[in-house]
Amino acid sequence: MLRGLWTDLTDLVLPTECAGCRQRRSGLRHGVCPDCVTALRALRPGMVRPVPAPAGLPPCHALGRYGGPLREALLAYKEHGRHSLARPLGALLAEVVATAVGPARPLVLVPVPDTPAAARARYGDHLGRLTRHCARRLGAAGWQVRIARPVRATPRPDSVTLDSAGRAATAMAAFRVRPEAGPAPRGATVVLLDDIITTGSTLAAISRLLSVRGLSPSVAAVLAATEKRHQP
Repeated sequence: MLRGLWTDLTDLVLPTECAGCRQRRSGLRHGVCPDCVTALRALRPGMVRPVPAPAGLPPCHALGRYGGPLREALLAYKEHGRHSLARPLGALLAEVVATAVGPARPLVLVPVPDTPAAARARYGDHLGRLTRHCARRLGAAGWQVRIARPVRATPRPDSVTLDSAGRAATAMAAFRVRPEAGPAPRGATVVLLDDIITTGSTLAAISRLLSVRGLSPSVAAVLAATEKRHQP
C-alpha cells in the first residue's frame, strides 16, 4: 500500500449524499461515508483479462469489479460532476499502478483520451484529472513519473450498445497518434490508464498504436472491471 493513501478520504467534510451508496449520512469525507470508505479500502488490485482478449491488449490490473461503492463513486465523478472525488480515486488508481508495475521505477502514464464531446458531457477531462492525482501520489511515494498524451481521440459512436466485435472495430478507428509523439525514455515503463475495462478493445487499440512509436505499454491499470472477466 502507498503511504497515506486513505487520508484523502478523511480530510474534507461535505454535507451531501454519499457517492458510494447514495444515502444522506453524517461524517462524509470527499463525499464518501465511513461504510463506503471501509468497503473501498478493502479492495485489492489484481490482474483481470477479458474473454476473449483482443490482440495487443497488455496485462491489465484493476482495483475491483464494477459494482457497489466503486461503481457508484465512478458514476458520481464521471456523470454527475463530483470533482472532489478525483483526488481519492486518483490515489486508488496509483495503488493499482504500483501493484501492476512492482518495484518503483521511472513511469510514463498514458491516459486514454476523451473526445471533446465526451469531455464536455462529463464536466471536463475526467481521466486527465485522475491521472494527475495518480502521478502526484506516486511521486510523493518516491516514483519518477511523467504524464504523456501521445494519442488523441476522434469522434465515434457510443459503444454501450455494441458487442465485442463492434467495440473492437470502433476502437481501431477512434484514435490517432500525435505527430510529435516520440519513444519512451530509456528504462521507463509505459502504463496505460483508464477508469473501466469492459472488452479491452480500447486499451488494445491504443497499445497497438503506441507500439509503432516506441511507446509500447507494459501494463494497463484501471479502477474497475466489468464482472465478465477471467481472473488468473
